[in-house]
Amino acid sequence: MDISTALQFLLLPAGALAIAGFARRQGWSAPLLLVVAGLVASFVPGMPAYELDPQIVLSVFLPPMLYSAALDSSYLRLRDVKQVVGLLAVGLVLFTTVVIGLVAHALIPGLPLAAAFALGAIVAPTDAVSAIAVGRKLGLPRKSITILVGEGLFNDATALTAYRVAVAAAVAGTTADLLSAGGEFLYSAGTGIVIGLVIAYAVGILLRRLSDSLIANGISLLVPYGAYVAAEAVHASGVISVVIAGIYLGHEMSRTSYGTRILSGAVWKVADLVLESIVFALIGLQVRPIVMGLAEKDFARVGIYAGVVFLLAVVLRALWVPITVYLPTLLRRVRERHGVPAWRNVALTSWAGMRGVVSLAAAFGLPEDFPQRDLLLFLTFAVVIGTLIVQGLSFPWLIKKLGVSNDAERYSDDLSEAAAQQAAAAAALARLDELIADGVLDVHEEVVQQLRSRAERTALRAWERLGGGTGLDGAETPSTVYRRLRREMLTAEREVFVRLRDERRIDDEVLHRVMQELDFEEATLERS
Repeated sequence: MDISTALQFLLLPAGALAIAGFARRQGWSAPLLLVVAGLVASFVPGMPAYELDPQIVLSVFLPPMLYSAALDSSYLRLRDVKQVVGLLAVGLVLFTTVVIGLVAHALIPGLPLAAAFALGAIVAPTDAVSAIAVGRKLGLPRKSITILVGEGLFNDATALTAYRVAVAAAVAGTTADLLSAGGEFLYSAGTGIVIGLVIAYAVGILLRRLSDSLIANGISLLVPYGAYVAAEAVHASGVISVVIAGIYLGHEMSRTSYGTRILSGAVWKVADLVLESIVFALIGLQVRPIVMGLAEKDFARVGIYAGVVFLLAVVLRALWVPITVYLPTLLRRVRERHGVPAWRNVALTSWAGMRGVVSLAAAFGLPEDFPQRDLLLFLTFAVVIGTLIVQGLSFPWLIKKLGVSNDAERYSDDLSEAAAQQAAAAAALARLDELIADGVLDVHEEVVQQLRSRAERTALRAWERLGGGTGLDGAETPSTVYRRLRREMLTAEREVFVRLRDERRIDDEVLHRVMQELDFEEATLERS
């Protein structure tokens, strides 16, 4: 690889991370800014041609992104909303595939029905990365976030299965066999679930026994690829296999060592940032090759096709979500058990229909001789860009306009955490008393008092959090004062250690060791 090729190779991730960093600093949506920046850059003279290789996206980028999202999800919360997630991840995807397929077949001259269904399957799955990020930042209720996460995790598998069936039928020049398609979906999903569970169970046993956090996280990095490849090797759903493995291991993560958990959070946050930045930049960079492929088309007519498909993608979701959410509540049993969802939350879920890289990867994966391939590529791109810009830009405004917040949930979390901290502190103090009474520990009274004070301070800090860090008179609580002063002390300590290192009075290895201890302490203060 020569220098110019290497520079081109590094230009994409470096530029994507720079734009993502700027967006994060300004409080903007990084995915949206990356797409727009890539779109503009694609027309800059001399810009290298970055082609979206569908195999690389689906087998290299997608598994770790799905796995990370699954690790961060809650199995218990997903189980509570499994009916809604199923109706969105399976029902809505198939509904969108069929309706868009029928309309596209009727609207576009010469487009076979199977090829039209392939288009429907391509644009059906949503990519809620930006919606989830914005929702968490602006306080979208936890249940709504869980539904969007669950839908995003599972809808790709449904869409890609429908896509494979439609493409095979279009290439063969036949009509898709619904019975065969249903059987293929059941096999693909069922086998993917089994493979994901088997791999996750084996890895879970291994991670619980490993005390080396580096080796444990190294193994964790291999899990999404192993689950994906194992499932795809037997023609099952690699997506579902990865998702199931991630949900299972995320649920079991609390049983691993503390070092594994601390490092895991950092590892996957960095992986998410890098992969998502590159992927969304790639989406924007595909504009030029897609537009060039339509050089001989009537752009006015193509624009009408794109507008119709985009509107269908938005409207079908806006119709499906309220119907599937409210229809079950007509049954008294369902209404008494789950209640009636607030219309504001349903409206936000209906609007969170942004499409992403899976749709583009599937479109680019169409065979070269596929009927009207260039047109389908452009229609897919129009839907992806349209939803990211229109829905993505308006989603934060809609959250604020509807006045949706999770203040009640946060207060309830703080209250339950305070009660749990109180119970944990009581158990810790009781155990300390048992050890002293049994004569197991021969310690000074000063040490015992320090341990008691630490346990009591932890419980007190949780109760103080309910007041936002201030007392009844508006003054800082003792824990808040302690954290503020201790941070200043840590800064002074670091300056001394760095100065002594620079004066060659301590070695860099000593500096790294003490810095790590101070960093962990400051991280604990920040968490508090």
